[in-house]
Amino acid sequence: MNNPFQSAALQETPTPQTFDEKAYLAVNPDVAEAVRLGKIGSGWRHFKKFGHIEGRRQKVADDEPATPENFDEARYLAANPDVRQAIELGQLVSGRAHFDQLGRAQGRRQLRMSDIPAIRARKLSAVRPLLLDPEAPLSGSGKFVFSDEPSLQAQDAAEDMPISENGYDDETVELIERHADGLILDVGAGYRPVYYSNVVNFEMMDYATTDVVGLAHRLPFKDDAFDGVISIAVLEHVKDPFRCAAEIARVLKPGGWLKCCVPFLQPLHGYPHHYFNMTHEGLRTLFEEHLTIERQEVTNPTHPIWAIAWQLRSWSQGLSPRARKQFLRTRVEDLIAYPGPLLEKPWARELTREKLFELAAATILYARKPAPDSTANPITTSAP
Repeated sequence: MNNPFQSAALQETPTPQTFDEKAYLAVNPDVAEAVRLGKIGSGWRHFKKFGHIEGRRQKVADDEPATPENFDEARYLAANPDVRQAIELGQLVSGRAHFDQLGRAQGRRQLRMSDIPAIRARKLSAVRPLLLDPEAPLSGSGKFVFSDEPSLQAQDAAEDMPISENGYDDETVELIERHADGLILDVGAGYRPVYYSNVVNFEMMDYATTDVVGLAHRLPFKDDAFDGVISIAVLEHVKDPFRCAAEIARVLKPGGWLKCCVPFLQPLHGYPHHYFNMTHEGLRTLFEEHLTIERQEVTNPTHPIWAIAWQLRSWSQGLSPRARKQFLRTRVEDLIAYPGPLLEKPWARELTREKLFELAAATILYARKPAPDSTANPITTSAP
């Protein structure tokens, strides 16, 4: 398999020396919105106070300093439209002439050449024999597209669906590097800030790091195709997680490994939908018919503190300023006491219907079996 192990970073961890305001705001839309609303002075202020602790990232620059050694005419002109215009007007002979005469002293930059297209081409060449349809054509962007539900993708895009964007934890990176000579399938990869040559990013939406577009309940790969499968925070978003689990097991090689993480006590979050949270017993039930379960665990990234912080943060964001102030002053001791009296607090009463569904302890559904007589009265909340 002619697919040497490589990786290409699309994001990086900034330091005080490498911090770039524009690059930081580009991958932290919540910070960009706070800056726009005047809640914080700048991305730099956020980074100094919160971002470096939270492990926030910034976009890897699209350009690079032009030097005599790396100079490229097309990439230089793409990054310097004034130079391109001067050439079109006959004022300059070439971008190289401008660089030699002025650009070098001015510190001009040129577009950075991305390694991803070449890495992807080699990767998908190795993947092709593993496809159920090895003759499948590549899309215009050099990817395999197997989704037969374009209307769903169009709908999600039209609704401005938020991007699922997460990096791998250290253990997952170690698994990826350990299997540098194999192929790993990332089911529901979303947008990954580091692009790996041995990880096939499978996703229903076509992100910059997506390799294969399709649906998880019908994977377009042959049986026994992959050395490992990663599925992180995906199966809560599918209507039939049992079918998806069976597909994941099907495409694993005998002896292949699975790392699967599904939320338990996280609030509602949709990319674009959120159907099921799972206990550890529920997650085990998905796979125990197909795979040997070696262990289940809760690690620092899935510690209960994240669930509590998410719940409380989202709750506070759904309140008016006055109620939020009161809510944030509430003691943990009060919250863990009998909660009945707290239902009368403004910070409990003024939650919107949308926020109630997002954070609910449970939801209640009323339904009726269809009958020829359509005159039945609607079920009311007082119905037995």
